Amino acid sequence: MKLAILSCSPKCYSTRRLFEAAEQRGFKVKVLNTLKFAIDLKQAEPDLYYNQKSLSDYDGVLPRIGASITYFGTAVVRQFEQMDVFCANSSAGISNSRDKLRSLQIFSRHQIGIPQTTFVRDKKDVLPAIERVGGAPVVIKLLEGTQGIGVLLAESVKSAEAIIEMLQSQKQNVLIQKFVAESKGRDIRAFVVGDRVVAAMRRVAQGQEFRSNVHRGGLTEPVVLDETYCKTAVRAAQIMGLRVAGVDMLEAKDGPQIMEVNSSPGLEGIEKCTQLDIAGAIVDYIAAQVDFPEIDLRQRLTVSRGYGVTEIYIPEGSDYVGKAINESGLRDKDINVLTLYRGTTVIPNPRSDRLLESNDRLLCFGKLEFMRDLIPAKTRRKRRPKVQGLPDLPVADEVHTGSTDS
Repeated sequence: MKLAILSCSPKCYSTRRLFEAAEQRGFKVKVLNTLKFAIDLKQAEPDLYYNQKSLSDYDGVLPRIGASITYFGTAVVRQFEQMDVFCANSSAGISNSRDKLRSLQIFSRHQIGIPQTTFVRDKKDVLPAIERVGGAPVVIKLLEGTQGIGVLLAESVKSAEAIIEMLQSQKQNVLIQKFVAESKGRDIRAFVVGDRVVAAMRRVAQGQEFRSNVHRGGLTEPVVLDETYCKTAVRAAQIMGLRVAGVDMLEAKDGPQIMEVNSSPGLEGIEKCTQLDIAGAIVDYIAAQVDFPEIDLRQRLTVSRGYGVTEIYIPEGSDYVGKAINESGLRDKDINVLTLYRGTTVIPNPRSDRLLESNDRLLCFGKLEFMRDLIPAKTRRKRRPKVQGLPDLPVADEVHTGSTDS
């Protein structure tokens, strides 16, 4: 396998560890500066240049896109996707996770815990918004920020109003979020690779600091997550469209709540805390998945006029209930069932003799005119993919000290 690591910081801990892990496994690996690419666009031939030369072929790409270069970085990743090169994280996933409002909007459609949050622009909406999230204290967050930067705790309504007014006067967009008191100063970082949590640690703030980030002086301890927390972390990464992610969760009284999903999580803190070879787990996953590059399903399936992808709901009392898929007449109407959602179970490429049940949801591709009458007024997807157990990873042979990481 020939692997490219996209990084502007070749000497940082995470990049060095990923490079070493790939070399130890006998793979060809190069660290490519994301900003040194040129994107060439022409008919039927998407291409990339690096340092003014045509880029050689790569089997896989591991993006390490910093927040300051999100737009250009995701454009480079998107170009690799158009060239059918496997990317550990999709361009859409990186963009989704980088914007706190967008990520919470996406999560709000799913059955996954998130702190109650509101987003306002008009000064008159601030007080009602604070009341809707439970009143003071509230957490105020800038839409873009990492390592705890741009996260403030307002102890009173007056201080919250003043902070929001000041930030908005500086043309900053802010979120107002419920303060989860029982988790004050502590959270969980779960490291997701593929469909597994490969490592997890609890971060605990020190002194009066309520932010538990390691960069804010927080202490860490390894933790083995129960099934609920593992499932939540994996689902959060999958909903964002990420295969490699750091998922930050609050330990609320009613279960895990997603605080943030990081598309370029640092390895230094969690490898030192858990003594696990997380870099090796990432490289092993990429090696197993390089034959399956990201495909924009709608882009590929809707190029034919009059065809599209949609979800069809089978309500109680429907004529389809009790019939096998091949007896439903869907195929005769030029409709193909790609995936069947039944409760919390996902059945990809269901057999033609599978019987349909009430409340089934069918992801279908076919003639739009035939599917239009079958679409419900509103649909709500519920996906709970099965999570495998924590793998037995080898302890890292060496943990670098005295280095910095993003």
